Amino acid sequence: MCLAIPAQIIEIRDADQAVVDLAGVKKEVSLALVENVAIGDYVIVHVGFALNKLDPEEAAETLALFNEMAAEDRAALLGQQ
Repeated sequence: MCLAIPAQIIEIRDADQAVVDLAGVKKEVSLALVENVAIGDYVIVHVGFALNKLDPEEAAETLALFNEMAAEDRAALLGQQ
């Protein structure tokens, strides 16, 4: 199973590289597969590559779902203790 996650571009570097924010974690990714991105845009990231640009509302919805799943996992773990 593959997982691609939304990330916000916070810095654009030379040679098709950018720094993205993945839920507070900063990671350098390649922009070689996407065009017309700017700081503040959201992209889908998989194995170090931005695959496509993402609508900000869709990114927010997806990130909210990830947060909800994480909260449910934490609650389940706490319930087992």
